Amino acid sequence: MKPLSNRTGTFSDSVIRRMTRISDECGAINLSQGFPDFDPPQVLTERLAQVAKEGPHQYAVTWGAQNFREAVARKQEHFSGMPINPNEEIVVTCGSTEAMMAAMMSVVNPGDKVIVFSPFYENYGADAILSGAEPIYVPLVPPEFQFDPEVLEEAFRQGAKALILCNPSNPSGKVFTREELQLIAELAIRYDAYVITDEVYEHIIYEPNRHTYLATLPGMRERTIMCNSLSKTYSITGWRLGYVIASPEIIDRVRKVHDFLTVGAAAPLMEAAVAGLELPDSYYKELAEHYAHMKEVFTGGLRHMGMEFTNPQGAYFVLVNIEPYLRAGESDYDFCVRMVQEVGVAAVPGSSFFREDVNCYMRLHFAKCDAVLYEALNRLEGLKG
Repeated sequence: MKPLSNRTGTFSDSVIRRMTRISDECGAINLSQGFPDFDPPQVLTERLAQVAKEGPHQYAVTWGAQNFREAVARKQEHFSGMPINPNEEIVVTCGSTEAMMAAMMSVVNPGDKVIVFSPFYENYGADAILSGAEPIYVPLVPPEFQFDPEVLEEAFRQGAKALILCNPSNPSGKVFTREELQLIAELAIRYDAYVITDEVYEHIIYEPNRHTYLATLPGMRERTIMCNSLSKTYSITGWRLGYVIASPEIIDRVRKVHDFLTVGAAAPLMEAAVAGLELPDSYYKELAEHYAHMKEVFTGGLRHMGMEFTNPQGAYFVLVNIEPYLRAGESDYDFCVRMVQEVGVAAVPGSSFFREDVNCYMRLHFAKCDAVLYEALNRLEGLKG
């Protein structure tokens, strides 16, 4: 038999999803894969029930149903202040995962270089490899996850065609300041590079931090490809509804990639999701308050146990220092497997996210109801034994 594809042999399966499978086998509390355990807004589920009876049940327009694109445009215009043409500047995708892949394939050629901040969501490295691009990793240094401007500029000097920016960041919870974003924007303009943003946690921000849309900064509207989804904002990770917002020239290319990757997103789910996109501002305020409460419950419990962790500014992940609990010669991956089996809580080894040689973190998420978080904290007490 001839060998299989070289490019698909250079990365593993998703460690995040693997830890979920191990968690399920052991009956553990799954704090590895970041999905909520609470229901979407009732208006969404009620509308979905109606759509199940009434339709649509056939293909929508390849780049997204008209009413869904219009609802996305209205919602994003409202929060970003940036005018968006639903007919020329939006492609609806099967989740933000496809949005990122379609954006990458629309921008880079094999051999191009792409800047990735480290730690990074594990898909980004795979996206670069599948696109034939070469990642250039720029460290975000714990515990504040700041970057060195000189190191970043050196990455641009190497001829990077694009930079991937997750803001708020998974797994670090970093929210990039306006000053940091202005620096990134200046470098992207100076070196004529694109920026592909992943902004799925845009509404999960903790005071006093603020989310700034990079595309709204001077000179960045034309070179920013904004990727997003409804998954985290409306607690519908299983609906797989994402989108790309960019200039008409870029969107024309993304449409073609998207068409041949997946044809289109699910028509019934787009129809039902319009109801969520039309929710009032009070929904987003309550969402932020809800997550702030869950963060306080969980990080407060970790603090009470004397665990060291990085304080998230946004998103719903926390990196916990596991050095005190590692056995001699034990990797963070082996530790996380052992923790599932012996403690009954699933986490993701931090080395899955860092390009650097880091073996001292596990990532936990706290998008769970209070009872589950308290039980997880009780179980984590077992690490002290």
